[in-house]
Amino acid sequence: MSAAKPDIPAPLDNVKYEYTKIFINNEWHDSVSGKKFPVLNPATEEEICQVAEGDKADVDKAVKAARQAFQIGSPWRTMDASERGRLLYKLADLIERDRLLLATMESINGGKIFSNAYLMDLGGCIKTLRYCAGWADKIHGSTIPSDGNLFTYTRHEPIGVCGQIIPWNFPLVMFIWKIGPALSCGNTVVIKPAEQTPLTALHMAALIKEAGFPPGVVNVVPGYGPTAGAAISSHMDIDKVAFTGSTEVGKLIKEAAGKSNLKRVSLELGGKSPCIVFADADLDNAVQMAHQGVFYHQGQCCVAASRLFVEESIYDEFVRRCVERAKKYVLGNPLTPGISQGPQVDKEQHNKILDLIESGKKEGAKLECGGGRWGNKGYFVQPTVFSNVTDEMRIAKEEIFGPVQQIMKFKTVDEVIKRANNTTYGLAAGIFTKDLDKALTVSSALQAGVVWVNCYLLLSAQCPFGGFKMSGNGREMGEYGLREYTEIKTVAMQISEKNS
Repeated sequence: MSAAKPDIPAPLDNVKYEYTKIFINNEWHDSVSGKKFPVLNPATEEEICQVAEGDKADVDKAVKAARQAFQIGSPWRTMDASERGRLLYKLADLIERDRLLLATMESINGGKIFSNAYLMDLGGCIKTLRYCAGWADKIHGSTIPSDGNLFTYTRHEPIGVCGQIIPWNFPLVMFIWKIGPALSCGNTVVIKPAEQTPLTALHMAALIKEAGFPPGVVNVVPGYGPTAGAAISSHMDIDKVAFTGSTEVGKLIKEAAGKSNLKRVSLELGGKSPCIVFADADLDNAVQMAHQGVFYHQGQCCVAASRLFVEESIYDEFVRRCVERAKKYVLGNPLTPGISQGPQVDKEQHNKILDLIESGKKEGAKLECGGGRWGNKGYFVQPTVFSNVTDEMRIAKEEIFGPVQQIMKFKTVDEVIKRANNTTYGLAAGIFTKDLDKALTVSSALQAGVVWVNCYLLLSAQCPFGGFKMSGNGREMGEYGLREYTEIKTVAMQISEKNS
């Protein structure tokens, strides 16, 4: 948020994709089936490269390697906690060294605006990994004054082999959010990147080996959800599964975990987050933040401010400013300077967004701008603003995951709280007001894992993140996020006499 703009280098030309195989036991493998799948550039619809397609057989190999690396007496299990932290710090340094390459890859493969990838995604990855590294030798238990002649203490032990399934919208950030806490706590990992965006995860595998992590500690298996992802969820020798993605898939993962070995599950799922603007808010700030909250990364954020409630007395002016702001967007190849919106990640998402936009038109919302495809090549959607949206419309209920802003009107505090909470989701929320009492009252009433007041989309490694209701279970990041990767063991030892 600083006024001074940092220097951003130009993206790399002619990126070579060295790593396109499956990474198991610190070695590169073809898939057992020999299959590969194409990885596309969503701005051009052209193939970037082919990547080895992992499935159940490859997941089995990866789990075996991860289990071996987790055995009592292994180099990983006998390593000092401070040394685990040193390896994570080393990995962060390697990401910093390859920052330009990784940012260019994220932009080409995921359609991210290059400056955002370089500054926000890569900057966040480096900070997060260093945060997790600092925790490695600070994860400890307590002594407990239990009844009787006992010496009682707790140990926070790693869970074991962790299966991790990450989404396509923030491929590198989610990779780091998953492996950072897991490795800090001493677990081993089998991670499946999204089939749309596997390239930075595979480059990270090479950096993990270069940093000096023992074989089998991190294994990367690219592949599809119904095959590789399902194999992880139902695997009898995986102790925990962590997933970020849609609520629909989250349900399948939880079901598979329950039907297999009742493995631990943490889920960060979908959202339809309310953003409430009161008449006493700083209007310029509220317009900018609400806009950023829904249009950042083409609307492909689980916390997108996709239900915008604006108080009646400022509604018309707010809509006018939102439309004015949306019309300033410049669409095109996200590697090109001056571009403010790139493509959606793939054809399926592109078509889903256009379908929901059409439903808004048919159900009576007022289309203020946008409303269709942009250009003839690439998965681009015009920045779209709807006003006069009502709560029962599809665009007000379903997660769009695209550059579509819905603006609704409200009259009272009680009314807007009730409407904001009237959803199966509960990931995030925003409040804009200068009234401290109102801010505290409404933030405590909203059913959401994160509530931003007079800001939006501000996340940091120190703060827990996760959802209420069908937006998931558990938390990521911060001290709370580390708890998701340990089992707590109580040890009670009888002694002849205790002293207080």
